[in-house]
Amino acid sequence: MLILGMDTSGKTASVAVYDSDNRIFLSEASIYTSLTHSQVIMPLCSDVLEKAGKSVRDIDVIAVANGPGSYTGLRIGIASVKAMAFGADCRVCGVSTLESLVYNNTAFQGIICPVMKARNNLVYTAVYSVKKFIPEMIMNEKIIPDEELADFLSSNAMPVLLCGDGAEDFCEKYKSELFLTAPPNTRLQNAYGVCLASAGKQSISPDLLNVSYMQKVKAEKDLEKASQNS
Repeated sequence: MLILGMDTSGKTASVAVYDSDNRIFLSEASIYTSLTHSQVIMPLCSDVLEKAGKSVRDIDVIAVANGPGSYTGLRIGIASVKAMAFGADCRVCGVSTLESLVYNNTAFQGIICPVMKARNNLVYTAVYSVKKFIPEMIMNEKIIPDEELADFLSSNAMPVLLCGDGAEDFCEKYKSELFLTAPPNTRLQNAYGVCLASAGKQSISPDLLNVSYMQKVKAEKDLEKASQNS
């Protein structure tokens, strides 16, 4: 099965083509950019497919990180995937950004914790145990104070590999010999992790694909505040 993976959940725009039957990546490209994802993601897809010697009609499933992450980036990624999938008449798969970060780092056999910045002292996170390159969730995805996460990880008294855009700040704030930061090439989310995480999941029709923000967007918060003040 050929999977086209895409990640627009953070500052990195990333695309990959993965042959899951032979367990090999045919092509991949990632750009850490100040441009909006709408400017770079479709040209990146075209380039990656061309270098893999494939067209979008050769793809069986288009997988995408569907959150958490940048609200705008996620919406651009989801919209792009839906448009491509409808045009190519193929299935899609939404993948948790946190889970894809773990799949980037499964060479580490032990506890892996993705940490993504939310707001103030809050982080998006989850905790996984990895054995024989297979992740198993041991703490569900949630948005919590970073202090609460530090307490949870310290209580296990086991080394933890931290990844995500909040990993370095977290390790600097909560200095511990137990906390290890993932190397630069696997620390941030990319399409490799999206492809690997999607390989064992059920694909869906593109009209069912949605964003998972894990918290209310600003418009919802403003509406609630206005309702309370009225």
